[in-house]
Amino acid sequence: MRGRRVGGLLYYLYGPGRANEHVNPHIVAGWRHPAEVEPALRQDGGRDFRNLIGLLNQPVAALAANEYDEPVWHCVARAAREDRILNDDEWAQVADEIMARTGLAPADDDGGVRWVAVRHADDHIHIVATLARQDGAKPKTWNDFYRVREACQAVERRYGLRVTAPGDRTAARRPTRSETEQARRRGWDEVPRTVLRRHVITAAAGAASEEQFFRRLEASGVLVRQRMSQRSLGEVTGYAVALPTHINDTGEPVWFGGGRLASDLTFPKLRARWSSGGVSGYDGVSSEERRQLWEEVSMAARQAAAHLRESAGDPLVPVDLPGVTSDLLHVAARLLKDRRLRDAAEAFDRAAREPYARIPHPTRSGMGLCRAVRRLASAGTGQPGGSLIADVAALVIAVAEFRAAQGRMAQALAARAAAQCLGGIAPVAGAVVRLAAADFPQRIPPPGPDSVRHPRSSGRSADPPAHSVSPGRR
Repeated sequence: MRGRRVGGLLYYLYGPGRANEHVNPHIVAGWRHPAEVEPALRQDGGRDFRNLIGLLNQPVAALAANEYDEPVWHCVARAAREDRILNDDEWAQVADEIMARTGLAPADDDGGVRWVAVRHADDHIHIVATLARQDGAKPKTWNDFYRVREACQAVERRYGLRVTAPGDRTAARRPTRSETEQARRRGWDEVPRTVLRRHVITAAAGAASEEQFFRRLEASGVLVRQRMSQRSLGEVTGYAVALPTHINDTGEPVWFGGGRLASDLTFPKLRARWSSGGVSGYDGVSSEERRQLWEEVSMAARQAAAHLRESAGDPLVPVDLPGVTSDLLHVAARLLKDRRLRDAAEAFDRAAREPYARIPHPTRSGMGLCRAVRRLASAGTGQPGGSLIADVAALVIAVAEFRAAQGRMAQALAARAAAQCLGGIAPVAGAVVRLAAADFPQRIPPPGPDSVRHPRSSGRSADPPAHSVSPGRR
């Protein structure tokens, strides 16, 4: 996270917190020994931050005044609930690892940025740095989030803590704290970012071209704004979406570009997917075709699951199937208007993406399922066959095993959580999920309450200061 005033952040970290949750705040690490920079106690029991604030701000003042709007770098490292309590020395090593991996202050770099790590609870620390090197240069912070994730994974292995997901951009962008608080104040069930991501994924799943994509988005009730090329007349280079009910203080819609929803929802990524799929779009189907379509989808799901199981020894082959499985879940949830299917699609989300939003090469089974899903999206409502949910559950379990074979446990857990959602819809599907869990008790651990949606990282603090801002890039 980035902020403007280092003093405001320090006052918050040493203060009582929002619910008196801050206990014994103190510095555990920094660019100097903690004893040298710990704010002194005043006679009234408060802290004197003037020396520390001055030291942290000195390198920033040496740079040009217009170098930064937000020169304060704030990172939160948090242990999982089930992890043991780390002592101050261990937390100091965590902070050192983060500062070294980000390149902000490696141990052998005397010119690194000035920073301190403050601990005011058993389970986390706050790292506060000013973004100006002591040698007068401006530090590089590009992709610092991913370097922090690497540091967290290194200390997780070192101290035997719960291993969390890598920063490989397979997770969708999480709502900011302000988005979550706004949704709560307005009584919304979901934040707009989540709703819009679902609309975009569903529209893209049923489209084979950008024209169909935008038409489906508009039909879903979403506001759409296309970004046009300044060089090629009529060429679309990007898009943004908004909900009609989500407006800012001036009454304007709050727009989200595809990249702000998920790494694979940028317009170039969507266009590459349509051009590589080799599947034509469908603008509609007859009533007779509609009656047969659900069975076609079930059969395609069974074939895709079989392909995944057969490829267990070669986990690089059917890499397009997890993404198409996500499309199937979203389209089925929209057509059947089933909240449990929607929950399954949301839970599955991370399992769908390739690292760093790579577009997978299409396979025969993936194209077959993609064709069925696009026809399904065009068919409108209908009555699915009795085996549909069980077939989809079996496919989702196959994806979980496929991701586990690839060594991507966070994605395997996401698929497993989706399978459990599906298991509650129909008895046959529940039996499929229970059987799969019994067959593979070791390869995929059961998901805990935080295993899919709350990895340890610097990205979101549970208690950020009021002056801080949401991170700009993930």
